[in-house]
Amino acid sequence: MGKRSAGNAVRATHADAAMSPSRQLALVAAFVALGACGAPATAAVERLEVVERTPFAPGASFGEAGAYEKIRGIAYFALDPAATANARIVDLGRAPRDARGRVTFASEFIMLRPVKPAPSSLIYDVNNRGSIAILGQVNGRSPANNDPTTVADAGDGFLMRHGFTLLFSAWTWDVAPAPGTKPLVFAPPVAKGPDGAAIRGPVENELIVNAPTEVATYAGMRGLPYEPATPDDPSAALTERARPDDARRPIARDLWHFVAPERAGGPGRVQLAGGFKPGTIYELTYTAKDPYVTGAGLAGIRDLLAYFRDHPFEGAPVPRQVLIFGISQSARVIGRMLHDGLDVDEDGQLVFDGAYLQVPGGGGSAGFNSRFAQPTRHPSMLEEHDYPSDAFPFTTSPSHDSVTGATASYLDRARDALGRAPKLMIANTSTEFWNRDASLITTSPDGEQDIAPPASVRIYDFMGAQHYVGRSRTRAPYVNCVSTTDHYLSMRALIVALERWTRLGTPPPASAYPRIGDGTLLTVIAYRAAFPKAVGLVPPEQNLREPRLDFGPRFDDQGVATRIPPAHGPAYETRVPAPDADGNDRGGVRLIELEVPLGTHTGWNQRAPETGFAWATARFDGSFVPFARTEAERRAAGDPRPSLAQRYSSRESFVAKVREASNSQVGSGFLLQEDVERAVAENLGLYDRILAHDPTDRSCGYLFPE
Repeated sequence: MGKRSAGNAVRATHADAAMSPSRQLALVAAFVALGACGAPATAAVERLEVVERTPFAPGASFGEAGAYEKIRGIAYFALDPAATANARIVDLGRAPRDARGRVTFASEFIMLRPVKPAPSSLIYDVNNRGSIAILGQVNGRSPANNDPTTVADAGDGFLMRHGFTLLFSAWTWDVAPAPGTKPLVFAPPVAKGPDGAAIRGPVENELIVNAPTEVATYAGMRGLPYEPATPDDPSAALTERARPDDARRPIARDLWHFVAPERAGGPGRVQLAGGFKPGTIYELTYTAKDPYVTGAGLAGIRDLLAYFRDHPFEGAPVPRQVLIFGISQSARVIGRMLHDGLDVDEDGQLVFDGAYLQVPGGGGSAGFNSRFAQPTRHPSMLEEHDYPSDAFPFTTSPSHDSVTGATASYLDRARDALGRAPKLMIANTSTEFWNRDASLITTSPDGEQDIAPPASVRIYDFMGAQHYVGRSRTRAPYVNCVSTTDHYLSMRALIVALERWTRLGTPPPASAYPRIGDGTLLTVIAYRAAFPKAVGLVPPEQNLREPRLDFGPRFDDQGVATRIPPAHGPAYETRVPAPDADGNDRGGVRLIELEVPLGTHTGWNQRAPETGFAWATARFDGSFVPFARTEAERRAAGDPRPSLAQRYSSRESFVAKVREASNSQVGSGFLLQEDVERAVAENLGLYDRILAHDPTDRSCGYLFPE
């Protein structure tokens, strides 16, 4: 089908008739407010160009939703740097402008939607490092080549069967090339100084290696860095240290040099005489130039959603509801948008009704909207403590930072012209409490008191789960086999609940997270004292306690770092979930795997000694150690945990308990009835494999089906 454009710069009046009464009221209020100051309404999406429209999963029909189609296009944007809604986009005023004084750019987008032209709810999936994320975790299949096309790319078709329209677009530039795939990569405007002069500034790149090597890349995870302004910059510095807080030791400049990327357009590399070694944190600093206006990518998400919220598109009506979904980095993007008020368009209206933030850790208070930002970077126990990823405020209700004296919430700028914020679901796993400051979203920064979320927010923590559902069949590069819990089933139930909450007002499950007040949220010292001994797991001595970072006097207000690396202030006090007698976490959402346990699931897993960082935890992975099969095996091992034989008198007994727990989860809203049989099958499969496994075999492959 040939290229064509859809829409224009002015909101069409025929779209207003399709809006809900609340949206019409918000629009009227926004026009009144704008009229009072003599300013016209604006629309930052100037036009959409459709470049491809084809059947998605040809021949497939997804329940009542029927057949789906794929539309690929380009959205063209024009931002007004003087608009209040754009005031916090760092360096937007330094980007080149057109004759109207607007900053223009474009973004590719992909839409999957039902063919029949009936209203459906739209979910925008914030891509993760250029890759579509929601299909892999929710439908169970990541699309081949990042290009959803076939029936296989639909996975089990969950989101399609529920009739959702799915929308994806490019928002970040730092995506390393991956041959054969079609990543969504954003080309943001470049900030310039007076008369178009290049802006220069310091850039820090941290790197570690798991095995000795002479050459290493210095980009973040699957990312690209800013490269030196001067090729093979003679003033660049390379340092080394053993731990994040240790003093940096300079490496002589004549011992290392820059080398070309391994692949054209890929991240730069450095070569070190004698080689890079495990157990060392290396840091490369230099002067870069031409910073991207990274916040424009977040504004692009905002304005694309505002457009689809109000405009019928290619024969389909406007969405019933607009939702946004993000996983890990993508969830932190949503957090940054909320912090900066980029969930509110230039007319003062919310662009999404609800948001689901999956495993954002401490939330996403920085890292995506500053000069020379590297969006792929974020701290964990070991890595990248000097990047602006976590900073006060963390909570969705006001909290007080006794160190700085500030009182704030991260929804302070997220409200529309009528004072409303989107409905939020924020979900972490046990791993984020150890590696990503997750406790801070429900406690004061000193870790002394609980801070409950407002009524429009739900906080869920999946106990015993790790950052993603584990599938690793080996221990390396960690000490233990990874956790086997499946929290994706609960995610499916909560996505459906979010849509009903925003559309019908049906309350979702109450927040479920560990709390200081009921003893389910502890210090690491208290956790270690309570954790059962002789179970084959030894808890870490620490979790992530991210320091307050000082990037210089221009950072907080202007997003410009003048102190690289930043100065470290007092650390935020973080807590971890309390263990029960089996070592499984208490509080929060107790998944079926913890209600009817086959072993101990933790949110932590230590790095193997050969990596050189035996003191640190895995960035994303937890641990699992099964119970002994019989009492004789338990006594021989000195394991204090009751055996499987003692817990479950037979296979049938185990199945009955799993089914009972599944039905309980359905009743509490954390499992859909359609997923009960899958939950039973997954847990029974693991039960059978544990019973068939020789406990002297330390491999991990038996934990997962073939």
